[in-house]
Amino acid sequence: MTEVARAAGLALLGLAGWSAAGAATPQYADGAALFASNCAVCHGAAGAGTPALAPPLLANPARYATLPEGRRQLAMTVLYGMFGDITVDQKHYNFKMPEFTQLQDTQLAAVLNFVVFDLAHAASDLKPMGADEVAAERKQPVDGAAVREHRGGVLEAIGGG
Repeated sequence: MTEVARAAGLALLGLAGWSAAGAATPQYADGAALFASNCAVCHGAAGAGTPALAPPLLANPARYATLPEGRRQLAMTVLYGMFGDITVDQKHYNFKMPEFTQLQDTQLAAVLNFVVFDLAHAASDLKPMGADEVAAERKQPVDGAAVREHRGGVLEAIGGG
């Protein structure tokens, strides 16, 4: 990614202030730029969510990424979206997240890594999401309701939501 594209992505996300404040820039800058142009409108520039619209992405994605089924959940969610009622941090959301099948597997993996590591602060020894994991889920299309149903099993496995 060029420095201009990286700076544009950071500016769109409102993350340029991270550098100015002395905080580290995103580890996954390509993912940050894609998040800014595809996800931030609903989940907020820093992934904190939007009340009654879209949940925060600050905890569960890092927890999901520690389990094989959780990693599947992450890939399924960005590929096929999700709809129906969910609860995150004792707050209810009932919105239809769009699918992003038009993006390449490498792009979706980059977004997921930005969310998992930069927003949700997963442990640095956790294996990053790979384009191969997204590609595997692309071969098994589901609808957003099935993605939400799968999420229930993942939440049980991680001990809540």
